[in-house]
Amino acid sequence: MKKPFFLLLLSFLVLISCSSDDDNPANPPDSMMSDDDDPPVVVDDDTQNSGPCESGSAGGFPCNGYDLLGRISLGEFNANGGNDIWGWTDPMTSREYALVGLDNGTAFVDITDEANLVYLGKLPTATTPSGWRDIKVYQDHAYVVSEAADHGMQVFDLTRLRDVTDPPVNFTADNRYTGIGNSHNIVINEATGYAYPVGTNREDAFSGGVHFINIQDPKNPVAAGGYGGSGYTHDAQVVTYNGPDADYAGSEIFIGANETSVVIVDITDKDNPALITGTNYPSTAYTHQGWFTEDQRYFILGDEIDEINFGFNSRTLVFDLSDLDSPTLHATYLGPTQAIDHNGYVKADQYFLANYTAGMRVLDISGIADETIVEEGFFDTVPGNDQTNFSGVWSVYPYFESGKIVLSDMNSGLFVIRASN
Repeated sequence: MKKPFFLLLLSFLVLISCSSDDDNPANPPDSMMSDDDDPPVVVDDDTQNSGPCESGSAGGFPCNGYDLLGRISLGEFNANGGNDIWGWTDPMTSREYALVGLDNGTAFVDITDEANLVYLGKLPTATTPSGWRDIKVYQDHAYVVSEAADHGMQVFDLTRLRDVTDPPVNFTADNRYTGIGNSHNIVINEATGYAYPVGTNREDAFSGGVHFINIQDPKNPVAAGGYGGSGYTHDAQVVTYNGPDADYAGSEIFIGANETSVVIVDITDKDNPALITGTNYPSTAYTHQGWFTEDQRYFILGDEIDEINFGFNSRTLVFDLSDLDSPTLHATYLGPTQAIDHNGYVKADQYFLANYTAGMRVLDISGIADETIVEEGFFDTVPGNDQTNFSGVWSVYPYFESGKIVLSDMNSGLFVIRASN
């Protein structure tokens, strides 16, 4: 555990970083690096590139129920840091690809043959290197944003990966949308064909909120407005709503993590987005990221700084959104370590949490209605360290039909894992 003085100091620094107007207007808290007492941890030479989870270890990495299939280091990507990750399955060939965010670009890795991961190449950053990059997919195209100044949104046709014969290659973007500059994250609603960059410059037309971009013609994005009435949005999810609140059936609903609150906005009419409500919760530090359960009744949220500010173990908050106009805090889950929670995603009755130094934690949410959440497994990319700092797993993508899961470790690169048989 960190010293009380350090907790106070770091809390003060967080407040300063979130309110300053320097060259990075978004200033997300996940930008902060560890102090001298808790340096970033890189895996040692005793670890391996693959191995089954046996006796609590897979290739030298702590595990419970997840095997290590393969990994690629940052050095192999010629990068200094990792960040976001997403995935794509080629509808023609069924090959599976990891899309790996790096400080200097986006790497594309064919993970189909788990014994032979193939680094196909990199789409370099549009402007300058940055520790923050985010990637989503629509209609076989990747959309990439970054905190790099004037980066805009890169568009990359993923079907080009079929034709790589001499990897790794240096790719160029198919297009670049410049209606935004820097952006912390990007959200896509595949049902409507709209992309939603969030966490842009706080001084832009939407106050760092959300921009609406029509990508129904995937290579030719078109500006379609935005919403900034609730201030800066750090991350978000957008869905075509089919949850329990009949008042909003079929509406396009934006739910944003807005630093100090969760906001819910009806964005069906792009010319007239309408705030439904905002909601707070106890011990707010930095409202970071969340995801709906598949029935869209519950929203599972992570606050990135509460472990630092309040000394919690990894805290996950569950909101009941049966009535979108009146959300309630339904349950709180505390994990087994003091590691900071980051990005989390739902697949069926599982919640896959990127938990920084504690790796990926998998929570059984089948009993969520009864306020029962239980950790059922994990894979830890940072052996011997569950400290409360910004090292380790940044994000996780659990949606491949093969069952493969890809993790991005900000200090160690790409990990490909799968549930043990």
